[in-house]
Amino acid sequence: MIEHDTVRLLRECDAGIKMGISSIEDVMNYTANNDLKHCLTNCKTQHEELKTEIQEILDRYKDDGKEPNAVSKAMSWIKTNAKLAVDNSDKTIANVITDGCNMGVKYISQYLNQYKAADEKSKDIAKSLISSEEKLAQDMRNFL
Repeated sequence: MIEHDTVRLLRECDAGIKMGISSIEDVMNYTANNDLKHCLTNCKTQHEELKTEIQEILDRYKDDGKEPNAVSKAMSWIKTNAKLAVDNSDKTIANVITDGCNMGVKYISQYLNQYKAADEKSKDIAKSLISSEEKLAQDMRNFL
């Protein structure tokens, strides 16, 4: 049961991280404020580090990880680009990123509760991801 929940939790974290990185990349070219770029870049770097750590563990279980849900990813891309087409300000970017962070915290928390038998290392990774998302959402308040 531990191995099963560990893999499932890490797969959901993997998908969430990929979604987060993609969202940051979607808005990065629209960002005018250097402080905002710095916040986004730092979070992207943290996500990439967690992604590497997750993949190393998943490799031991001979698991390839998980891609984000295609419909969710497409809807996010459409929402982001529609909002930026109307108003490509840093305020809009901060708003879009905050919504994404809140969604990420919600889902990763849900999976952390669902896969209670996951090993402690995997739970710590999920908690680090939640913390990273919460920090980015808090940092975005300066740009709203």
